[in-house]
Amino acid sequence: MFGDSKHIDTDFLVLGSGVAGLSFALKASRLGKVVVATKGGISEGATSLAQGGVAAVQSPEDSIDAHIEDTLRAGRDLVHVDVVRRVVEFGAQAASELIELGVPLDRRGETLELGLEGGHSHKRILHVADATGKAIEEAFIEAAKNRNITFITNHCAIDLLTQHHLPASHPMQNQPTQCWGAYILDENLGIVRTVRAKATLLATGGGGRLYQHTTNPPVSTADGVAMAFRAGATVANLEFFQFHPTMFYNPGGDSFLISEAVRGEGGMLRNRNGERFMEGVDERMELAPRDVVARAIDTHLKRTGDVCVFLDLTHKDGNFIEERFPNIFRHCLENGIDIRKEWIPVVPGAHYMCGGVKVDSSARTGIVNLLAAGEVAFSGMHGANRLASNSLLESLAYAHFASETARESIRLEQNIPELPDWDDSGVFDRHEWVIIRHLREEITRLMWDYVGIVRSDDRLEAARRLLHYFMREVDLFYRANPVRRDLVELRNLALTATLVVKSALMRKESRGLHFNIDHPDSEAKFLLDTELRNEEVETDTHLLGSQ
Repeated sequence: MFGDSKHIDTDFLVLGSGVAGLSFALKASRLGKVVVATKGGISEGATSLAQGGVAAVQSPEDSIDAHIEDTLRAGRDLVHVDVVRRVVEFGAQAASELIELGVPLDRRGETLELGLEGGHSHKRILHVADATGKAIEEAFIEAAKNRNITFITNHCAIDLLTQHHLPASHPMQNQPTQCWGAYILDENLGIVRTVRAKATLLATGGGGRLYQHTTNPPVSTADGVAMAFRAGATVANLEFFQFHPTMFYNPGGDSFLISEAVRGEGGMLRNRNGERFMEGVDERMELAPRDVVARAIDTHLKRTGDVCVFLDLTHKDGNFIEERFPNIFRHCLENGIDIRKEWIPVVPGAHYMCGGVKVDSSARTGIVNLLAAGEVAFSGMHGANRLASNSLLESLAYAHFASETARESIRLEQNIPELPDWDDSGVFDRHEWVIIRHLREEITRLMWDYVGIVRSDDRLEAARRLLHYFMREVDLFYRANPVRRDLVELRNLALTATLVVKSALMRKESRGLHFNIDHPDSEAKFLLDTELRNEEVETDTHLLGSQ
């Protein structure tokens, strides 16, 4: 649609096309023009992989207070109670909107079928078999047709546009930081577009690709966190990275998530001898929160030297398994495992970033006209550990809150200043792109080994020193070479990894997803968020600045 133009002007720019980005785009399209920029194809994000569902109180046996209590318990007292109440209360509206958009939620007769997952005290998970995220995304994409929405695919955001890109003498330099869009690389044409917008929503998802083993898709490289931090936003609680306990173990092949719902429906964890090793770990056994289960598996594997544990569904009716988990059944069968008769080999994998760009209850970041929703945002909803299926709920809720902010606060009549085009003068292609691959492999391996499920002060300090070196190498390469997607991603991974380690070093306790063997107990003095700002992070590299 935009041809080879290096300039795009719109009312709203949405970075990301998952549930948060699409939900916001649908609502913002009633207010003005929307451009949705996505790094890959429209459906290549984590939303399409979400198996579990949307946690929403529906049953008369359930209650808002019970859902809140479950969320607080999982979050280890670090959640923001006011945020949790607002999001949980949005659950009924979220369910109505999904039904209105044609999402085929599973039913028993005329009644919505509700699933049970770890950490929940009642059945409250709305789902579409074991492919809920995919069904929601497909419905949203269909609804976006013939709306005031333009999609630009294979467009990789490089940096947010702020007044820091204006001349030093510009009068806006003395004003609070404002966002006017982003520099975005069109991978198809190899050009960098200046996309100007009166409001920008970060919906870029998480950063599972920080780690060697992850359930996340290739696009999940923490781009939003890194871009927002460079622009001056506050990030918070990045030390809390959730590792899903059950990722299909497939050495040398593609791995995939084995949903929380499998354990919710009676799946039992066993070691190679058939013993249920969760006995004695937690009275809830397989239904304990994810951090407890993931740590138990990690501890068992390290103690025994085994490469995986097993998830057993063979005691369940085969027809039920095929009907309830059709995609998991098919994926496992394609990899030689008939889950009706055989145990599923599983290991933990990096899954969800509970921290992110700090937002208020209206989805505002600390940067004027920059909003954030979904996994990229830190709202205070999840605390030290996310409750299963609260993520899609939070994404829908904060997309709605962001749309309300856009309607009430964004002045569409405002003039956007003339911003400079992307400047790639002085760069040259050294044809040494193998360096990018090697540095990325080193960072992801370091994060898995030193900043993973179980941490220590020595490992974190070693990670800090090594990342300082890696950041310098990335910076040198970034400054000297033309911009490419893999280079943009590496730049963002290096910075975010540094921020995760910095946050982890600041929390001298163990709480939820952050477990440090040198500080095994939780302490009341750490019942606060770990916040980082650009000027507070020691580095002498170009990675903290924009272009």
